[in-house]
Amino acid sequence: MYGLKHRGIERSTFVIDEEGNIAKIWRKVKVDDHRDEVLQALESLS
Repeated sequence: MYGLKHRGIERSTFVIDEEGNIAKIWRKVKVDDHRDEVLQALESLS
């Protein structure tokens, strides 16, 4: 803001598979419809 650095919160979601690997990452998540995207990613893992 006004050329100054500031700290903020970045909402992120990580899907981790059964082997402990990161299968999917979403950065700067918006809450609307995000749940559906996560559920689709989880279904594709099975």
